[in-house]
Amino acid sequence: MRDRLVIVPKWRPPLALVIYSLLLTVLALPVLLLAWFRPAAITVKPLSSTELGALCVVLAFTVIIGFVLVRAIKAPLDALVARSREIAADGRDAIRPLESYGTREVATLAQGIFDLAGDLVERTDYVRTFATHVSHELKSPLTAIAGAAELLREAESEGESMTPAQRRRFLDNIVSDARRLDRLLIRLRELAQAEAPVAPGKSELSSAMTVIAARFPGLRLIREGDWSRSIPLPAEAATITLQNLAENALQHGATQLNITIEEGPDALRLRVEDDGSGISPDVADAAFRPFYTTRAAEGGTGMGLRIVEAVLAAHGASIRLDRSHRSGAAFDISMPREA
Repeated sequence: MRDRLVIVPKWRPPLALVIYSLLLTVLALPVLLLAWFRPAAITVKPLSSTELGALCVVLAFTVIIGFVLVRAIKAPLDALVARSREIAADGRDAIRPLESYGTREVATLAQGIFDLAGDLVERTDYVRTFATHVSHELKSPLTAIAGAAELLREAESEGESMTPAQRRRFLDNIVSDARRLDRLLIRLRELAQAEAPVAPGKSELSSAMTVIAARFPGLRLIREGDWSRSIPLPAEAATITLQNLAENALQHGATQLNITIEEGPDALRLRVEDDGSGISPDVADAAFRPFYTTRAAEGGTGMGLRIVEAVLAAHGASIRLDRSHRSGAAFDISMPREA
């Protein structure tokens, strides 16, 4: 674990002291220069009322300027510091606008802090929820394996007769749950790799399609649009995306996968449609949720779409489910145009 950065505590002048000190220095500098260069032989006369009045006016303007600077800079910064401490203590509930930002720079700094705090809070919530899901998903097969092993051991130790069919059923359950654990661990590793920082790149979709066609020979692939152009995704990211979408389509009984490239004014759009059973409206909201699957009995892990979403997000792209599509499932992938 990396050491936490701690600023060394020592005395530092407050911003208000710095502002007023600078203003008073600017005010006193002409007077000091005049006294330095003024001939000593000249009799020093007391200041007239006009000169005293001018000095008071200048001093008043100095105080007013200092007050404006304190209100425009120091007060918003103090409020931002206090709000940052609230966010550290209370989390999401403390992320709210300040009463005043003073200057454009302070507003920009506050926006950056609030954005960073929001990302950190969302990440914390995601990790907490994800850890809960992982522990639940791993616990179920582990419990089943332990239960089957206990029954087999008890039968052996107590000399009870167990038919070959019963023994085979327990062993099959152990193997099945072990394979499910293996699939979950593979998916978790893929998700960790998908969410890791990656280098940008571009590739041709045809290379990813070659991999998909070889891995899923029972799925007919149809290409539409301008396939001669490259997309702003590395070959590995494009392959992972299409591979998971193709696997998801096959699991829902699809025999055909249509992939269309469309040019947009601000983004490159990739549409993936299949002719399977589709995603029902009542589960559409949970389609990208980790571990959510309607095919747990058939070995589904509920991680495929979440991996696709993470891979695309790492490259500035996004994916959404087209809920208006009725004959199968349809996904729209939006990618930034190449510079």
